[in-house]
Formats: sequence, structure tokens, C-alpha cells
Amino acid sequence: MRFLGRTLGRTFALAAILALTLAAPGRAADTIRLAVQKTGTFSWELATIRSAGLDREADLSLEVTELASPEAGKIALRAGNADIVLSDWLWVSRERALGAKLTFYPYSSALGAVMVPASSSIKTLADLKGRKLAIGGGPIDKSWLLLQARMKQDGIDLKSEATIVYGAPPLIAAKALDGEMDASLNFWNFCAQLEAKGFRRLAGIEDILPNLGANGAVSAVGYVFDEGWAASHRDAVARFIAMTRKAKQLLVTSDVAWDKIAQLTGATDPAMLKTYRERYRDGIPRRSIVDEEADARVLYRVLAEIGGRDLVGPAAELDPGTFYHAVPGD
Repeated sequence: MRFLGRTLGRTFALAAILALTLAAPGRAADTIRLAVQKTGTFSWELATIRSAGLDREADLSLEVTELASPEAGKIALRAGNADIVLSDWLWVSRERALGAKLTFYPYSSALGAVMVPASSSIKTLADLKGRKLAIGGGPIDKSWLLLQARMKQDGIDLKSEATIVYGAPPLIAAKALDGEMDASLNFWNFCAQLEAKGFRRLAGIEDILPNLGANGAVSAVGYVFDEGWAASHRDAVARFIAMTRKAKQLLVTSDVAWDKIAQLTGATDPAMLKTYRERYRDGIPRRSIVDEEADARVLYRVLAEIGGRDLVGPAAELDPGTFYHAVPGD
């Protein structure tokens, strides 16, 4: 009886342990910390992800910190307070040259455009000579440097042959609407605002890239993270990228998804939301990482020649580790 009692006791104990094991929840979702510009387009994508439950489907827990500017995101990443931010491959390559092993995965190829009023007599880029051109950003804004490089091919130095005004993108858009500028070069979403209000796209920056040696649309903005962190979270990074691709696909195929994020976009009417939608969709990356990187390497040389060390730092070439290659299918 004593032996039987001990056997039954062990059996009940094993059964209890098994029951607790089966009742325990599955492993916790992987956490990814994101630093996001509050008014940026990445917030649109994240709202879509959460609305569709794509984060749960990917078994990811997204901790989002909203910041006032892209520069604040860079600081958060370098300080170890964020895992992923949005930035450009130019900054990533510069940081790598200075010792920080960051890496880049394409998010959007949407670029700015030169915008003019519908009734403007400006018909070509050459007509910008002698005009007042407002630049959303500073003297080393990438779109502005690429535009200068393109015009120099035609013997035009816009920096000296036009009146140039720099300013924050929202301010430049407001000044353009007020008619204070002959033309403006701004970020794509502000260009979309002007387009919805009747302005004309004189030229998109993507239109001039073939003249500068690129073979296709180049993603200027991407997800940026530390390559050491990516190596230790390889599966989570792959799921994150797959999740964002699904969100982009949803925003390509569903106008209802856009209705859900309309308030976030700041669109003031259906026409503006429609323009945002079309331009966002145009900017979704559709090329391989190899092709993206090859064109980025070409444009880096163009930018380095125009912007100098103030823009690219000590490296004359795009750092070989700038683009992240560890996602299947790329």
C-alpha cells in the first residue's frame, strides 16, 4: 500500500505539472521599439498594421515612441533607446564610416518634386533661371543636390542663377500657396498637398534620376537599425519586414484602409487624400535590394561631388554594409 501510495502521488504530481504546462501561455511576442516622427508617413503604416492586426499575426509587440523630427529619431537610435527608425542610406553610410554599424532596408522611393502654380509660365527646369525657388530643407537636402547636379549637366548653376530660399517643409508649402515663390522643391507629401490644390508638378526628382545614372526608382528612405541587433534578432526583423510589406499591400489594394487613416494624413478633403494615396502607392519599393543598392551607389557619388564632406563625411563611396540583405526573397 505504501508503494502504491507513493506511485499514485508521483502520478498526480506529474499530471499537475503537465496541466500547468498546457495551461501556460505561449512565448511572449518579440518586442521591437520604434521611434517615429509623429507627423510622418510611417505613422500611417503603423496605424494600418494595428487596425488589421498584422502585428499580432507577426507575433510582434511594437513599442512606439512619437518624436517631433527625424533628427530626434536618429538620436534615439544612436542612444540605444530605439531599435528601428526611418532615415536614409546617405546617413547610414556616413555613420558607418564614423564607426557605427547601422544598416538600411527600403521603405519608400517617394521623392519630392518641383511644384509651380497651374498658371505659371515656367514650363521646364531650365525656366527656373532667374526665378525665386524655395527649398524644403537646408542647403544639403538630397533632392536639392540632385536637382543641382541634373541642371549642371545642362550648364545651369541653379544655386547662383536663381534666388534660393530655404525653410521648413510646412512653411515652404504655405509660402507656395500664398504665391510668394515662383517654384518650390519640397518633400513628397507637401507636394501632394499642393497638387491637390491645383499646383503643377514641373518635375519629380525621380524623373531626373536616370539622367544621373540610376536605372530605376531608388528608395531614399528606409528602416534603419543596428546590424548587431539585427543579427541577434534575425527572425524578428524578417517578420517585421514581412509585416510592413503586408501593410503596404493593404494600402495598395484597399481604399477603405485609407479611410481609416485619413485623419492621420492631415488631408483636408477627399481630393487631397486621393493624391496622398496615389503618391504613396507610387513610392512603394518594388525592386530587389541588389538593384536598389547599385543605384544608391551611383547616386552617392553624385551627392558626394555636390555636397562634399558636409554631406557624406569621410567616405567617397557608399559603405558596402549600408543595405541589409538578410531577408529571404531579396
